[in-house]
Amino acid sequence: MKRIISLTVIFTLVAIYTQAQGKWTLRQCVDYAVENNIDLRQQALDIKSAEIDLSTSKNSRLPDLNADVGQRFSFGRSTLANNVTESVNSSNTSFGISTSIPVFTGFRILNQIKSNEFRLLAATEGLRKAQENLELQVVSYYLDILFKKEILKVHQEQLSYTITQVERTDILVKSGKVPESQLYDIKAQQASNELNVTMANNDLSLSLLNLSQALNLPSSDSFDIEEPNLDNAIEDNIESVLPPDHVYQMVLGIKPHVKEAEYNLESSRKNLKVAQAGYWPTLNLGGGYGTSYQSTSNWDNPSFGTQMKNNASEYISLGLSIPIFNRFQTRNQVRSARLSISNSELVLENVKLALYKEIQQAYQSATSAQAKYGATQKSLEAAEESFKYARERYDVGKSTVFEYNEAQTKLSSSRSEQVQAKYDFIFRAKILDFYQGKEIDID
Repeated sequence: MKRIISLTVIFTLVAIYTQAQGKWTLRQCVDYAVENNIDLRQQALDIKSAEIDLSTSKNSRLPDLNADVGQRFSFGRSTLANNVTESVNSSNTSFGISTSIPVFTGFRILNQIKSNEFRLLAATEGLRKAQENLELQVVSYYLDILFKKEILKVHQEQLSYTITQVERTDILVKSGKVPESQLYDIKAQQASNELNVTMANNDLSLSLLNLSQALNLPSSDSFDIEEPNLDNAIEDNIESVLPPDHVYQMVLGIKPHVKEAEYNLESSRKNLKVAQAGYWPTLNLGGGYGTSYQSTSNWDNPSFGTQMKNNASEYISLGLSIPIFNRFQTRNQVRSARLSISNSELVLENVKLALYKEIQQAYQSATSAQAKYGATQKSLEAAEESFKYARERYDVGKSTVFEYNEAQTKLSSSRSEQVQAKYDFIFRAKILDFYQGKEIDID
């Protein structure tokens, strides 16, 4: 058995290690995070607890059954008919079994069951809400990595341009076409580009670490993600950008945090009826069976079997309890239940309002990112032309390093702004997909 367990552990670790060696897709990241997140496991325990509470309330309709056994010893003296006193010791053994069943409890049990059913539904939606929030967090980390990868490529490309220019400048210096100072200047630009690449690499490593920690991976040393083709990101995701009112009406009845608040409100309403049950009388049906055995010293005691038979008795009872005054406990419980309903109504209203605001913000951010992307596209085209012209002039010695560096900096800035706008749009579009209940994925 130990060998089997050891092999299982080894195979599991090998599987995790093997998976870590490859590049993870977004779907793999989301599924792994949901399966291994500790907060979600704790949330699942809340569902188990709600199930136990529901089972307890349902079982309260059943009759109970109790057995009792008693033993009593008596020691003393007794005066006989001839005024003779003697020591008399006795023992009494009793056996009994009893049951009771609630016949009417003012509908308390029925409403408690319904309240716990709504609590279970709310706990289930709470788990779904936590899963969706985790999924959105993973998507955010995933897109941040893709963004950092593209920024790194931009800086690497700029470094590549600069290295080429260093080689050309060196040739121009040796041929006497440009002063040697320009070589030092372009080498300084190369050092600056190398620093940018290093910082971009560090930012990428940090983003990879953030995602691996969100997945609770045992190690992040070789962790990496797939890079989907996002050249047509705007066109591919434009259908997700729907007007806020349309999205809000579409998702109002399906989002788990809204349904969770609705179920909690219904549970509060049932709890009011549970509290109001205290005004009603309660009726219980009971029954039981009992017998006993008596033994006294110096007496002629009947046998155990005879006494058990002759002393047996059964009973059936009905108990009616009518509440008259309980120090206003029921009244205050009802008041508290009404306050709980009011609070649950406000929570639901606030959840709906927050949902609408978030959809509005996502829509506005998506449209702004789309417009920014269009503007950066024009700016990038102009920067590319300017850089191309500056490089050609520099190659023939007709411009200075400063002019070349300025054109290169503008090109790098334009590309970075376009990359940022693209991923900002993708993220906002995915948020709108999230609110619409669609499975988030990046092709």
